[in-house]
Amino acid sequence: MRVAVIGATGHIGSFLVPRLVAAGHEVIALSRGAREPYVRQPAWDRVRRIAVDRAAEDRAGVFGARIAALHADAVVDLLCFTTDSAAQLLAALRGSETLLLHCGTIWVHGHATVVPATEESPRNAFGEYGIAKAAIEKLLIDDARAGGVRSAVLHPGHISGPGWAVVNPAGNLDLRVWEKLAAGEPLVLPNFGLETVHHVHADDVAQAFERALAAGDAAVGESFHVVSDGALTLRGFAESVAGWFGRGANLAFAPFEEFAALAGEEHAAITLDHIGHSPSVSNAKARSVLGFTPRYSSLAAAAEAVRWLAGNGQIAVPEMRTFPAPGEA
Repeated sequence: MRVAVIGATGHIGSFLVPRLVAAGHEVIALSRGAREPYVRQPAWDRVRRIAVDRAAEDRAGVFGARIAALHADAVVDLLCFTTDSAAQLLAALRGSETLLLHCGTIWVHGHATVVPATEESPRNAFGEYGIAKAAIEKLLIDDARAGGVRSAVLHPGHISGPGWAVVNPAGNLDLRVWEKLAAGEPLVLPNFGLETVHHVHADDVAQAFERALAAGDAAVGESFHVVSDGALTLRGFAESVAGWFGRGANLAFAPFEEFAALAGEEHAAITLDHIGHSPSVSNAKARSVLGFTPRYSSLAAAAEAVRWLAGNGQIAVPEMRTFPAPGEA
């Protein structure tokens, strides 16, 4: 197939593009050109790369036409955040047989009512990002089921892996949290530490997109959760991380307002967003329909990220005494 990947050098695309090349596809990688992939592989030398500012071209009303002119068999859209942007691409692809795979988010569920949530669970989205992604999902799925563009939506959890700061056991991106747990220093968690986060390794997300591409019509008109096999409570996450360094977690718990005062405004806001959602979702549908088999547990995905952060001087921690292999809890 000829596959166009929008947002090709980001978290997911860095892993997806080499997978597609290895599978024999012709890949056209679109990005702003501001950075290289997180993981550089020789496969990128066989990829046609196009530098494009999607936001600017959306405003000019020309981005959809640019994508349609590529005559791709499939378009993987990893960089769509508004219904206007999605609608432009739909209009441009209408009448073609192109398969459109859109990257959504488990944030579309907002606050869950029953966990683990399935794809059929209510959409209680809140916050600008979650509400917009839920609206895009509805637009694409309704259109596909009405015989329009052949679309499917994949909803990742907290994307983790080497190359960036990932969600930590305090539910934010504060790098000091890893250092405190590694050193046995006190760490305050909000409330009782029982809210949840649900990670997924970026390569597992890439795997899901590759499998959705292969599934074709079986995926059309459907949404799929793309997550590890289990969510983590903040407390359980913290205890496991401390154990990687041969320590017990030195934890304290505080009402959110007290936690926020200690964490600082920026980190507290991110924590509130995560614990407000407290995601725990099922990947059973992706397993059944797409053949998705996540290689990494939530802990293994986070551990790989921590090892990368340490190896690249972004955190100061001792060598891990235990390191969860991809398939381990």
